[in-house]
Amino acid sequence: MRRGRIFFILAFVLILGLVGVFVVWRMIGNQTLPPTGTPTPQPAMVVYVTQNLSKGTELEGEMLALIPWQQGQIPQGMVMGDQLSAMEGRVVKYDLPAGIPLLETMLLKESEQIPTSGSPWALSIPPGMVAVSVPANRIANVSYALRPGDHVNVIVTLMFIDVDTDFQSTLPNFTGIAISSGPPDPESQEQLPLTVGVASLSQGGVIDPETGRPEAPGRLEPGIYGKVIIDPVLGQAVYVVPSEAQRPRYVSHMLLQDVVVLQVGNFPLPGQEAQPQTTVTPTPQQQGQEPVAPVTPDVVTLIVRPQDAVTLNYVMNAQTKMAATLSMVLRAASDSSRENVLPVTLQFLLEQYQIPVPARLPYSLNPRIDDVRLPYEP
Repeated sequence: MRRGRIFFILAFVLILGLVGVFVVWRMIGNQTLPPTGTPTPQPAMVVYVTQNLSKGTELEGEMLALIPWQQGQIPQGMVMGDQLSAMEGRVVKYDLPAGIPLLETMLLKESEQIPTSGSPWALSIPPGMVAVSVPANRIANVSYALRPGDHVNVIVTLMFIDVDTDFQSTLPNFTGIAISSGPPDPESQEQLPLTVGVASLSQGGVIDPETGRPEAPGRLEPGIYGKVIIDPVLGQAVYVVPSEAQRPRYVSHMLLQDVVVLQVGNFPLPGQEAQPQTTVTPTPQQQGQEPVAPVTPDVVTLIVRPQDAVTLNYVMNAQTKMAATLSMVLRAASDSSRENVLPVTLQFLLEQYQIPVPARLPYSLNPRIDDVRLPYEP
């Protein structure tokens, strides 16, 4: 009987253990896992035109392809990737250049006629955005690598100088002459301008030896406003002036990010609309001629916000006076991220990349080097 009681107690303990394990398992299973962070939205695939199309062209499969587009900037009416097969057989109602995204407004609907006016490129601009053209040379144009539909970042470089707040002129100011009454003439009792004596001293002391009176002053050239320093060796006050004009201070910064390129180079004029590309077999007379070099584009049209368009207009006006420059960098096709880029100044360059300022040594290179250039320039 004692042995049966022991078995009963062990069975009761075992049952309690199983119940405890079951309760703990249910509690763990009902717990919600902590969030792992907001995932970065993947770019959506949209349909774009792969070749130049004229009005009335019926779309075929080889005329269309897919391109990634940022999720938050998909305009209304843009054809998405899952609609690619449904676009075959649709008719375009504008002349479309290669590389632009396809919108529903570019395609004819039932019982709709082909329009005879309007710009086809305006259809590629999302609502609330505008297109602005910026000048671009070979370096700013990424060695002519940009194409319509590319995403770029825009970098601006500005030059700053110190100016007088009231005059809005470059510092340092020129010194003038204070005109005030001097001592009276002992014979005529006329008030002599104090500037006469100043003018005489500035011209080397032009004094009449007979009368002892200063002659009429000549033209005084304004001097540069300087400053007084104490010479550490002589202990005397010395008046110093600048040896050259004020040097501007440069700063470069990422002005815009993830901007879409609408066009590289000039748009075709009316009557010069882009036509579908065709293969032309040259004649024997044409084969002997030298090929005509392609025209390099010197302007790029970007799709930006209205505020960014005004900003670019300001910078472009400053660029005409060489006070600012614009350049672009090409982004990856599927990259829609934004980076917190810091502006670059001379101080940032020295501190960030640990560039030491050269010490003043008792020796140097011969001959002297005033300009740094590449050994082999084209």
